[in-house]
Amino acid sequence: MLLRVRVALPDKPGSLAQVTKALGEAGADITQVIVLDRGEGMAVDDITLFWPESTPRQVLLKSLQSVEDVTVEGIWTTREAPGTYPELEVLKYITTAGDRALTTLIDSLPVLFSADWAATAAEHGVVYASWRAPQDLRLPDVTPSRPTAMTLEGDLHVIYAPLPPLALTLLLARSEGPAFHRIEVHRLTRILEIVLSLPATERSVARQLRK
Repeated sequence: MLLRVRVALPDKPGSLAQVTKALGEAGADITQVIVLDRGEGMAVDDITLFWPESTPRQVLLKSLQSVEDVTVEGIWTTREAPGTYPELEVLKYITTAGDRALTTLIDSLPVLFSADWAATAAEHGVVYASWRAPQDLRLPDVTPSRPTAMTLEGDLHVIYAPLPPLALTLLLARSEGPAFHRIEVHRLTRILEIVLSLPATERSVARQLRK
């Protein structure tokens, strides 16, 4: 299975090598490492790896916890395809999706952000939701002025984002793993800025609202 691991570790030479060594000895096959944050002598890294389905995740957790000064912030499943800039491929599809631009975006976001599901809503209710979104989807009562990470009831981690040009809101959610990092919020903000500037996006929204 493909897993995402988020660790906080000392920002000094050799720290990441100790983490990758522990992962390798536990049986993990690392495919990607992304540095999310650095400061005050610490770094936060997201590591994507292949993990044997027959081996409990507790083995992975114990191996990481054995590394001095390393904190495991989360381990969760992901469908994200390893790659340096996977969002560029998604943006390419969106620009050519025509009336399906909005649905292509919503279906792609959970893969890009190792999340469970995404949805857009208007005043009358949900406009479009991706696979695995709950049937009784309820949005937070207050819409933030900009994309914001928050944790809702039941430890559901979300990014809640207004889409002012479209009179819509967007919710990106994951039920396992850590809360969304500020770098993930920034990344989503930039993606939305690009997508919302496309004429095809407005046409796609109009098509969804007519349904």
